[in-house]
Amino acid sequence: MKACYTIIMGCMMCVAIGCSSSNEPGSTAGQWQEDFDLSNRTLVSSGRNRYFILEPGFQLVLEGGDEKLAITVLDETEVVDGVTTRIVEEREWNDGKLVEVSRNYFAMCEKSGDIFYFGEAVDDYQDGQLSGHGGAWRAGEKDARAGLIMPGTATAGQKYYQEMAPGVAMDRAEVIRVSETFKTPAGIFEQCLKTREGTALNPLEKEYKYYAPGIGLIQDGDMLLVKQGFVGQ
Repeated sequence: MKACYTIIMGCMMCVAIGCSSSNEPGSTAGQWQEDFDLSNRTLVSSGRNRYFILEPGFQLVLEGGDEKLAITVLDETEVVDGVTTRIVEEREWNDGKLVEVSRNYFAMCEKSGDIFYFGEAVDDYQDGQLSGHGGAWRAGEKDARAGLIMPGTATAGQKYYQEMAPGVAMDRAEVIRVSETFKTPAGIFEQCLKTREGTALNPLEKEYKYYAPGIGLIQDGDMLLVKQGFVGQ
């Protein structure tokens, strides 16, 4: 997760109670949602909602500076915490060198369109050699639980955990707006979703992301969408 605070005691209080403050539209002081009642949902391994596509063969490519990210929905599934999930592979390069490959596990609620994140297997690389597995987690193991990666119906002010793996990954997101216009090398997109994302492991960190209707992630840090579509088409 990619601010400068002068009132140190105020920051300490904010961390302690998990609060947030902002003058931006969409910011609320509500609690972060972490209970998604998954046991009472019908979860499927393929589908899409307005801002997230979970269909085999779909790919997004983002680039910025020396960084490149390729996100590909694989024709593979895996059972995680009793749920058949879809595997989405992310490959990251820096200065032309592969630095990380992750296999992420997702499932969608058939009724609401909410898409949940069940964990990831991570391979880190340095100078072409496997160097570690930082940030890997799996729902159902070591008190980890699935989080919400993308609501089926996103509304400004929603705040939810995306990952819930204590001590490893506690990412969370807040919906700021659902009416943004955003330009990338792949085109100009309207009615985009803007989120502010961070982690409970370091509440002072934050970054903004944009998602376009019918496509998904179009901006992540300095990286912008350069290509999208189904592989081979």
